[in-house]
Amino acid sequence: MTTVKISLNSIDKVKTFVNEIAKYDSDFDLISGRYVIDAKSIMGIFSLDLSKPIDLCIHDDDKADEIVGKLASYVIK
Repeated sequence: MTTVKISLNSIDKVKTFVNEIAKYDSDFDLISGRYVIDAKSIMGIFSLDLSKPIDLCIHDDDKADEIVGKLASYVIK
């Protein structure tokens, strides 16, 4: 499992993020405080506090580097 901090601070970012990770068969979780939601659920994402960074957990060690590379525009360094 790989975890990175991401920022989804606009509606357009949320839409493009969900479209991008929907291309993968892997499982993804978003963690904000005590809430854990499926990262492929656009409704779930909008239930989170998007003004703060969110942890993205990628449950696919084989493709994690590739996925993080594709999501580089959302990752907070």
